[in-house]
Amino acid sequence: MKITCIIDYNCPYSYIGLNRIKKACEKLDLNAEWEMRPFETEPQAGKRTAMSITERYAEKYEISMDDASKKISEIEEAAREDGLEMNFRDITLTSSKDPLRFTKYIQNDHPDLSLDIVEEIFKANMVENINLTNIDRLVEIAVSCGVEETDARKILENNYFNIDVFRDMEDAIASGITTTPCFILEEDGSETIINELLSTEEFAKAMTDLIGE
Repeated sequence: MKITCIIDYNCPYSYIGLNRIKKACEKLDLNAEWEMRPFETEPQAGKRTAMSITERYAEKYEISMDDASKKISEIEEAAREDGLEMNFRDITLTSSKDPLRFTKYIQNDHPDLSLDIVEEIFKANMVENINLTNIDRLVEIAVSCGVEETDARKILENNYFNIDVFRDMEDAIASGITTTPCFILEEDGSETIINELLSTEEFAKAMTDLIGE
């Protein structure tokens, strides 16, 4: 089965969803082919004054800071219930453009490393709260996953794959996908699109329904 994951590193649901769909594959002993597609949910993040994720949620959903804080607590609790470490509250919102560009490069040139690198970047942002524009930290992650440092720096220190990220997002929007995460399951010419956050059990059911078991 091929699983296409449309994700953004600023989206906690992308992190939780990727963890759940991976667990569903393990539960079914399914050897999946993974494809990671970037979708930048906060394109203005690099053009505005830095703000905490609580401030951004209050602004985005037009709610009070207290309600935004409660919403973030619920997200963190959902992650913990899945055994996934998350420190979303302490994120300072920054642009995800650079790691998304790098993800596109990895998917094209090192697809066997794409899942590992995506998971490590999510962990760095959602747990360590790195600045996603920190090229040196992104290079460290790439090297730890088996990418040559010179190759990683070449991509990250220039504008390579910038257009590719934009095109992927445009293609997703044209297909009716307007946010992350979205997961596309493909098996023997059949396709299932999941544009919401499901439980591990629900992901597993969607897979078995597609396979026809």
